[in-house]
Amino acid sequence: MSAALDSAARLRRLLAVLTVLAQEGEVPVDDLAERFGMRPGELVAELEMAACCGLPPYTPDQLMEIVVTESTVTAHLGRDLARPRRLSPAEGFALQAAARALLAVPGSDPDGALARAAAALEDALGRAALDVDLDAPEHLATVQEAAAAGLALEVTYYSASTDRESERVLVPLRVFATEGHWYTDARTGADGDVRRFRIDRITAARVVDGVPALAAPASRPVGAADPPAGAGAPLFVPGPDSRTVRLAVHRAVAWLVEPVAVPGSLVEKGAWVHCTVAVGGDAWLERLLLQLGARAEVLEPARDRAVAATAAARILARYRRNEPERGG
Repeated sequence: MSAALDSAARLRRLLAVLTVLAQEGEVPVDDLAERFGMRPGELVAELEMAACCGLPPYTPDQLMEIVVTESTVTAHLGRDLARPRRLSPAEGFALQAAARALLAVPGSDPDGALARAAAALEDALGRAALDVDLDAPEHLATVQEAAAAGLALEVTYYSASTDRESERVLVPLRVFATEGHWYTDARTGADGDVRRFRIDRITAARVVDGVPALAAPASRPVGAADPPAGAGAPLFVPGPDSRTVRLAVHRAVAWLVEPVAVPGSLVEKGAWVHCTVAVGGDAWLERLLLQLGARAEVLEPARDRAVAATAAARILARYRRNEPERGG
């Protein structure tokens, strides 16, 4: 099952689908859906929406022609939509930087198709080669090796939700980068629950033996799936001890909560946006509410409505205690 995506991510994915159709013309529905991690019905629904798009004045002859049968999808996008786009120098540089950033990710093929395309783009731009260096967390290689070999790790992990460090045993399942950080989805606890951990918050890690209960797959409800990874994936995967909090956030700062909101929970109500966030600990909720300030309000549960005021009073009291005494 594909992950829930926001509007921007869905648009990027649809544009990529249309690019494939422009190049190949006719593609089996199942193959195209699998290529983009979608269900066939979901792909067809997105293409039906795209069939309503085109060029001004949006008469039938100016719309994209997309034909879906039981087994294939065929697209005739028109000369203007199918032709290669001419990039401005600024757009070309941005594309070059993005390509070099992807190539800097550990495990990328330095001689693959992306590398060759980046080199061709550099030649077209007439610029010197662009180098992009990405910071790798201290224990990234250890976690990647454990995920590849199915090994368990004993780690010291700082939780932003609780503002505490704790010792944990993890069996990393996959490692990925998104939103500028590296994450691992790992089984943890005696029941093997899958949780998401930010690798730069692992302060110590070592391989351990003798944890068959963790290494074995955990039982799951019928139809349940592992958390989605990669671009568009949620940064926080709620655990059994997490709770949900309903917020009203002013539209001017709604962008701060969009990445952490439960998918599908954002509802616009005039100048405000209502959303639900999953909370693993009070420390994280305090930081979020203090960052939003007066432009956010806890709707429910009622017990969390005083979280921001209590945290602000505690911080103010600490500052006052640390103020030097003034002479008379």
